[in-house]
Amino acid sequence: MQPVSLTRFLLEEQRAKGLINADLRLLIEVVSRACKSISIAIGKGSLGGALGSAGSENVQGEVQKKLDVLSNEILLEANEWGGHLAALASEEMDDPHPIPHRYPKGEYLLVFDPLDGSSNIDVNISVGTIFSVLRCPDGVSEPDAQAFLQPGAKQVAAGYAVYGPNTLLVLTLGDGVHVFTLDREMGSFILSQQNLRIPEETSEFAINMSNQRHWEAPVQRYIGELVAGTTGPRARDFNMRWVASMVADVHRVLTRGGIFLYPRDTRDSSKPGKLRLLYEANPMSFIVEQAGGAASTGHQRILDVQPAALHERIAVILGSKNEVERVSEYHKTV
Repeated sequence: MQPVSLTRFLLEEQRAKGLINADLRLLIEVVSRACKSISIAIGKGSLGGALGSAGSENVQGEVQKKLDVLSNEILLEANEWGGHLAALASEEMDDPHPIPHRYPKGEYLLVFDPLDGSSNIDVNISVGTIFSVLRCPDGVSEPDAQAFLQPGAKQVAAGYAVYGPNTLLVLTLGDGVHVFTLDREMGSFILSQQNLRIPEETSEFAINMSNQRHWEAPVQRYIGELVAGTTGPRARDFNMRWVASMVADVHRVLTRGGIFLYPRDTRDSSKPGKLRLLYEANPMSFIVEQAGGAASTGHQRILDVQPAALHERIAVILGSKNEVERVSEYHKTV
């Protein structure tokens, strides 16, 4: 069978199904090309002089890696001039990035985390890029932060790239989840899996156990039951996996099932979670739901949350549907 490239796949989605228009197709192709450039930079490692700290901090006060800055620049430069975007927003920048006036503007907004899990770069563990596409609100010609504050349910596309032993692009257009593998010789993303489905049952969980003492009661109860194994109320053993790169952890869940938790804890009442709603939680929740899973804060569906700020943080519980629903039920009893 003839390999199906990302470009061909998108054209077929446009022509046969009418799921996307030409501008959205172009946007996704441009993002995929940027991901290929990021993959090349990561693949060179120390040979490319891009490892280590950039000596700066992002808007969240986190120390930036050189590859954080480089990945952000690659995505900005790739998407500025195509005429398919009204504006961009990045986890690495305080404010939205406007399209320069010398270029035409489109109807979409692009939101991205240019290099998720970058703290793992120096130890050669998988990292990734996460992106989300929204429509620019009607009548808005100069989008500001307010234009981006849309619930995740309004996303028209979302995806992520995994830079691991091979480079993968995982994509949803709101009609299932599909995986493309980068053929390095051809320089193209090739369709390798279609319509991924997350099993409703699982025996794996992913959580940062070092934060256990800070978790709220519902999460303490849930994880306690899993750790108790065959001697506990679940009467079976569970395995824990934790990479500390959301892309890698969620991709494992998407591939073979599981539940991923970065819950709210008691350390800082002003921060309802660690992960960013717009850049991480919304796109990943959209993908997980499209694969038959579920995504919740513990109290509500993530995709229903109305964002209040560009860099808002949120609790995230996502993955196999039955386990996410169980954790959510535990939150109702507190």
